[in-house]
Amino acid sequence: MENESMIFTPARLGKLELRNRTIRSAAFEGMAVNNRPSEMLKNYHVSVAKGGVGMTTLAYASVNRSGLSFKTQLCMEDSNVPYLSDITDAVHKEGAAVSVQIGHCGNMTHYSTAGQMPVAPGNGFNLYSPTFHRKLTEKELVQFAHDFGHAVEIAHKSGFDAVEVHAGHGYLISQFLSPYTNHRKDNFGGSLDNRMRFMRMCLSEVMEKARKHGLSVLVKTNMRDGFKGGLEIDDCITVAKEIESFGVDGIVLSGGFVSRAPMYVMRGAMPIKSLTEYMSPWWLKYGVKMFGGMMIRPVPFKEAYFLEDALKFRKELKCNLVYVGGLVRKSVIEDVLSKGFEFVQMGRALINTPDFVNRMKNGCEKCDCDHKNYCIARMYSIEMECCKHIRDELPAKLRKELSI
Repeated sequence: MENESMIFTPARLGKLELRNRTIRSAAFEGMAVNNRPSEMLKNYHVSVAKGGVGMTTLAYASVNRSGLSFKTQLCMEDSNVPYLSDITDAVHKEGAAVSVQIGHCGNMTHYSTAGQMPVAPGNGFNLYSPTFHRKLTEKELVQFAHDFGHAVEIAHKSGFDAVEVHAGHGYLISQFLSPYTNHRKDNFGGSLDNRMRFMRMCLSEVMEKARKHGLSVLVKTNMRDGFKGGLEIDDCITVAKEIESFGVDGIVLSGGFVSRAPMYVMRGAMPIKSLTEYMSPWWLKYGVKMFGGMMIRPVPFKEAYFLEDALKFRKELKCNLVYVGGLVRKSVIEDVLSKGFEFVQMGRALINTPDFVNRMKNGCEKCDCDHKNYCIARMYSIEMECCKHIRDELPAKLRKELSI
């Protein structure tokens, strides 16, 4: 019987019970308008909820203005509560829970977006953005930790069931954790214990507010940064154990660093023509056309590509673990769950097929996503979309690049 599959059994994240083991991962939608939720954002998450997912996650919401990478990104501000509440109410009506991922981009932005020079653990230049950035003071770090707590307050007022703290992928918390980006000489740099200090401050604020309001807490963290000179698996296990010690309700195991190893996160190749089609300004468009293939190195895709590393974390941790990475097939999802992971997250699969969970329940084995990565190439300039949904609208050069 299909309903006997572990995928469709209820499970708890703290006090929160999900109707099944599936979570829509915090894949950036690019659907906010001037950092405010839009009807398009609501409609997408409602479609995923209607499609059977246990919980859907609004992605990459910044805890303050300096942490914004894009105008199409959510900002956790009090003025956005009515718009966020409209989304959570609509998702709940479809029987799904709803979470919001909170974080700060660090140096992955520009003055025109963040309203100030981008900030980071230290002074320097980020070639990936590209931009100069300045060192955060200890006083600012205390305020940023408070901002993480305030974001939880906003999530509560907006009707979210959970928050997911983004501590991976080379954004601000991850920039403090990684020796590649953290060269500070004070109490926030040097040893791994010191480099975890800012993360601990943020988690302390998050857990205090979440427990006060009854929200569940997930934390996304790296298993490896994905390049030489970044965090490797042993240190990442230490970080994960530190996260677990805060009593979080689950840890999302990921990897990669957007400013150095972006495709380690998502796997496959980046379609450069698709990436630059929607870019502005012109100088960035042509710079990426010329050098994008060297900067955004492909990493081979395979199903469940993080599983080997994730199993090492499963042996070391007792809390709920959420597996994410390369899940497009029912039998593979069942295999992951059978290996001791309480939940699975999917991103591209639910961009391609928002009702994939219901389809699996009705006997479908695999979704139609073949990881051309057009959705990723597009989502950082305009809203995410699967190339297969808009094939006839694409220029011939993009159809050729994507082989569709």
